[in-house]
Amino acid sequence: MWLRIYQLCHCVVQDVFRVLVPQPHERIPISIFHIPYLLFPFIPLIYMAYLARRPNTFTLRLLLLPLVVAVAVGTCVRFMWTEPRNVYNWGQGLIAGNVCAKAIDFAWRKEGMLKIDEVRPGVARKSDVKANGDAHAKPGRSGPVITVPTWLYDALEVTFSQRGLGWKFGVGVHVPREERSPERTSFLSATLISLVKNVLIFDLLESFIKQVPEVGTPYGGTIFKAQLPFFYRYALSTAIHVATGSCILACFEILYDLFTIISVSLLGSSPSSWPPVIDHPWHSDSLHSFWSKRWHQILRETFFVLGGFPGKIIAGNIGMVFGTFIGSGLYHEFAAYTLGRGFDTLVPLFFALQAPLLLCEKGWHKYTGHRVGGLYGRLWVYFCMIILAQPLSDSWHRRGLGGGPLYPPSFSLTRQFIIPFIRYSLNGLDILDSSLGST
Repeated sequence: MWLRIYQLCHCVVQDVFRVLVPQPHERIPISIFHIPYLLFPFIPLIYMAYLARRPNTFTLRLLLLPLVVAVAVGTCVRFMWTEPRNVYNWGQGLIAGNVCAKAIDFAWRKEGMLKIDEVRPGVARKSDVKANGDAHAKPGRSGPVITVPTWLYDALEVTFSQRGLGWKFGVGVHVPREERSPERTSFLSATLISLVKNVLIFDLLESFIKQVPEVGTPYGGTIFKAQLPFFYRYALSTAIHVATGSCILACFEILYDLFTIISVSLLGSSPSSWPPVIDHPWHSDSLHSFWSKRWHQILRETFFVLGGFPGKIIAGNIGMVFGTFIGSGLYHEFAAYTLGRGFDTLVPLFFALQAPLLLCEKGWHKYTGHRVGGLYGRLWVYFCMIILAQPLSDSWHRRGLGGGPLYPPSFSLTRQFIIPFIRYSLNGLDILDSSLGST
């Protein structure tokens, strides 16, 4: 009997899953007419954000949660980029996971989404006077170029605030030191320079990844080339892995710089509301500093919601550490699953491994009296992130992540000028060597 109940539940769950996440061959190829559908999940999400800034909306938010999750997953996964543009599918998966985590966050907080100085939405601490509507813009907001209603600005702010700066859910998040001038024009100029720099870095690294046989094709291929001698094989895999991680960092900074320029120049946000998103991860001298400070904290709350908070309920602080990294692994693997190449346990396993490695650092400090740090700490981080993490990059590239073009090759300075120049130079050397050999 129990076996039949299990089989029935398994079939029901599988059927529901396939309604939301169809098989790759059943997905709808995206055309320009489908773009509005991809934006549709943000409408109920922003409405939930609006409710989360209103009192006595807890029950309504809970009722809306299944709908918002179903719309986000069903929409982002039902449509598939072809031609082939695998990386866009991966991006859609990341967005769907983030929208789901945001919706859960808006729903489960009974008091709603509060700013640091509030006791209830719209009610500041030590104040019995309700604020005008929900006008709680960050300090220093000037008149926007594009007029946005206060209630909408507030809902958009909590929707797109990933680190939670100025919000209670963001208390404790590490904020990198600002190196740009606080003056608006200088700040925008520095941000524009950063944007151009990161675009060039991304273009350079992404173009070179695409030159690797198989890895640079839409069909994917392993970064470990068995036909190469041992040293060359792992030198190549390490170079691809480091380039992949650097591309991801550059992508985060490109998107963040774009949103910063739009918000500060058009919406009137204060430059202080947009501190740096990444804090020199190559300077990390412990895994703790790497994950909690140096690496980007954009998805911090997402991972708490997807695994950290449930883990804490089950097993306290240790459960929260394990749950956060398990949630991170599932989030990243769901995005990779949208590439249409199946599920790979290597991705969740790599992120789950970070929890015991962090506990090892804590144990080292407890039994030796010294924290992990200095030169040996940095080597430890490099070993974990550059050596142990290579199967993670391999999993993504085997499923075609490195082959999908983000933009037409004609837009790439590297592919139009740098790579042809290198090839021309190498051909020139071959001709010179041939002529020297014949004399």
